[in-house]
Amino acid sequence: MSTPSTVMRTRNEMFMESLQIISQLSHQEIDEFQEAFLLFDKDKSGTISTAELGIAMRSLGQNPTEQEMLELVNEVDLDGNGQIEFPEFCVMMKRIMKETDEEMIREAFRVFDKDGNGVITAQEFRFFMVHMGMQFSEQEVDEMISDVDYDGNGAIDYEEFVKMMSINGHGFE
Repeated sequence: MSTPSTVMRTRNEMFMESLQIISQLSHQEIDEFQEAFLLFDKDKSGTISTAELGIAMRSLGQNPTEQEMLELVNEVDLDGNGQIEFPEFCVMMKRIMKETDEEMIREAFRVFDKDGNGVITAQEFRFFMVHMGMQFSEQEVDEMISDVDYDGNGAIDYEEFVKMMSINGHGFE
């Protein structure tokens, strides 16, 4: 059972995390989130209810259960009113985008890792590049791999791939 201090600490932690996320939003992200928020706030109350959130999620091809909706709201509902205000919505959207980015990186890794052994070899990397219409010499491929092969085993593991995809926004410099 949670004590008031446990609940308060959790709310404080949520608040601090939310401040950090919001402070890192670009003007473009804020504008895009504002536009989406206004679309989802059907009754123009300045908040999004779980019902409105459910409608929005279904319009995006999701089919969350009532329990999943409540959990989603509770994860970002800083003031505990059961509604999502704009700052809370920004936090929720940023988390959803992060999960989507992580899934896209996992999927890209699976595309490169043809044999599914958890590493991308020079041959797999070269094969993919050739099929994308990019021609590189063996030396160039080896150099690209060595640039991100932090453990020096001659192949790219998932962690190295994530770091590589994070360089300048996704991809090689």
